[in-house]
Amino acid sequence: MPKIELLQVGSYTDRDQTLLEQSYVMHRYFEASDKAAFLAGVGGRVRGIATRGDLGADAAMIAALPKLEVISVYGVGYDGVDLAAAQARGIRVSNTPGVLTGDVADLAVGMWLAGRRRMVEAEAWARSGAWAAKGAFPITRRAFGKQAGILGLGRIGRAIGERLEGFGMQISYTSRAPKPTPGWQYLPGPVALAAASDVLFVALAATSSTRHIVNAAVLKALGPEGMLVNISRAANLDEAALIAALTDGTLGSAALDVFDGEPSYDPALLQVPNLLMQPHIGSGTVETRTAMGQLLRDNLAANFAGQPLLTPVV
Repeated sequence: MPKIELLQVGSYTDRDQTLLEQSYVMHRYFEASDKAAFLAGVGGRVRGIATRGDLGADAAMIAALPKLEVISVYGVGYDGVDLAAAQARGIRVSNTPGVLTGDVADLAVGMWLAGRRRMVEAEAWARSGAWAAKGAFPITRRAFGKQAGILGLGRIGRAIGERLEGFGMQISYTSRAPKPTPGWQYLPGPVALAAASDVLFVALAATSSTRHIVNAAVLKALGPEGMLVNISRAANLDEAALIAALTDGTLGSAALDVFDGEPSYDPALLQVPNLLMQPHIGSGTVETRTAMGQLLRDNLAANFAGQPLLTPVV
């Protein structure tokens, strides 16, 4: 029996690539120089899309695949998938939630600690010889025992809050509605949340309604001693407003794992003070990527076996 053919939108780990190719014919869209011609050549045979959360599948791609049944996303975010186009044709969409929650939450807390205590700069101080030549590294601000705000209390936001409890943090959050969170305070909007926080963690899913939800007003409310940590999607943050706020001191510091246009980014980010940058590594552990790959394949297998998806989006 011939293998089912898939369109592969982006690269995966060597292990995941090997396992996918054992079961499917993988058409590597991301390697094609003329992507329109590539789709025209293979589109009529493709029954599934294997993509990533940062790449998605737009309406034009979906339209080029007349036999498409399923879009399986490697990642928790699916904002890059045109859900309306998929739903209009009855195409199923899945993602890989849950399996990456702990690692993403760990990185968010790690970025907060590293940024608050300026650990990256302090290491450079020690390595460069500045410690001996110039003396002690400048003192920083305390991390533990402060007010933490979490914008978006899904799986990842809740896991961040649970970790922060160990640091003696007072926790407030904003979500669509209050949730069962004994000891945590619900606040109704991002400006109010930022005003009540020493550090604001952005952990909500990206949708059209959340684009630039963290804007100049939110950054001003967070203030010159406040810190922003974005572990969600770049679209949730107005990067231009962040650059301005860090440059003029309206905001104290920030840590980002996601960027507009990544892996490229606005070069102005390299010039602003008090910014910690990470190359979108929230889920980047062997254990989590292995689990994500397994769930991606399990959703594909379930679809082609006529079974319910394990983690359906639509």
